[in-house]
Amino acid sequence: MDAWTGHDVPTLPGDAVAPRLFDSARRSVAATTPEGAATMYVCGITPYDATHLGHAATMITFDLVNRLWRDAGLDVNYVQNVTDIDDPLLERAQRDGEDWIVLAMRETALFREDMESLRIIPPAHYVGAVESIPAIAAHVRELVAAGQAYALDDGTGDLYFAISAAPRFGYESHLTRDEMTVLSAERGGDPDRAGKRDPLDPLLWRGARDGEPAWEGGELGPGRPGWHIECATIALGLLGDTIDVQGGGNDLIYPHHECSAAHAEVLTGDEPFARHYVHAGMIGLDGEKMSKSKGNLVFVSRLRADGVDPMAVRLGLLSGHYRADREWTDDVLKAGQERLARWRAAAAAPAGPSGEGLLAAVRESLGNDLDTPATLAIVDAWCEAALTATGDDESAPALMSRTVDALLGIRL
Repeated sequence: MDAWTGHDVPTLPGDAVAPRLFDSARRSVAATTPEGAATMYVCGITPYDATHLGHAATMITFDLVNRLWRDAGLDVNYVQNVTDIDDPLLERAQRDGEDWIVLAMRETALFREDMESLRIIPPAHYVGAVESIPAIAAHVRELVAAGQAYALDDGTGDLYFAISAAPRFGYESHLTRDEMTVLSAERGGDPDRAGKRDPLDPLLWRGARDGEPAWEGGELGPGRPGWHIECATIALGLLGDTIDVQGGGNDLIYPHHECSAAHAEVLTGDEPFARHYVHAGMIGLDGEKMSKSKGNLVFVSRLRADGVDPMAVRLGLLSGHYRADREWTDDVLKAGQERLARWRAAAAAPAGPSGEGLLAAVRESLGNDLDTPATLAIVDAWCEAALTATGDDESAPALMSRTVDALLGIRL
């Protein structure tokens, strides 16, 4: 599957270091320490309704990580998936009387357009679940052969992963069993299903059902993959047994990231699967989480159609810390638009305070767990000085423009 078209990222002078990021498993901020190329896997969309501002905020978060690693001189191997077969996609297609393949292709194409408009650096590998099914089925067969997965005795052909095979299960989310059970039921799991060895055991392979697409799985029988094994397989195949960052929204901590990490660790025998589990906060509207089920989504494509500059959208989303659940309001957008106008005016000023000093301050604040509120304040202060003719560094406006382009993804 093809990703979107990228753009040139300016090279900045001086030295930078890899960022420090909050790791959900350790529950603390720690340095990222890639060995060779930096590796990152970010969970992408299920393409039945793309791209709302929650998606955009998550993708911008990991775009910042990508930019900071590159600024530190690291090669980056970034992988993102598309869950182009799953229950929600089939349900939406059935509701609308549409072919599920056409729906997935259309929404994936729209997502690509939105990512390009927001100047998200494209992943090195953009991979669909459907194209990965042979590799996924091979991993499921491996787990079954090792006694780490089992079939239900109900004739469905459904196969489950035994979390008993992963003794550290729960180390990433730090949830109690009761909390896991509630979230499993809310987020696509089936803790109440009869015949499972443990209510928390996740689905690996769904046996074929009448009226649903299915693929050959060898001795597994025809069917389609579960969600968590999809991401584990794609990441292991393209990034290796241990990766630097597994990323997504904080609604993926459990069950998705917990289960995908458990699958990967049991398959390889290596742990942890990721050196950092990094999670972005949710975007709310009118006091509620923005979600498909609530019908309160704000779409990037709709904002673009209304003539909103994607850079103002990006600045609005950067105005809050990535780990914080936060609100999107008309005031947030207005502030982003006003900030973009000020920054562009300052970039056209004849001079300003030290450009190298600005660059150093931006690198420091972003390197501290992507502190974008502090970073925006730093650039705001520089712009105010430039617009009031404070400072005599004639090269500073150009360096300021390159800095916010390279590190924040804001084109002035």
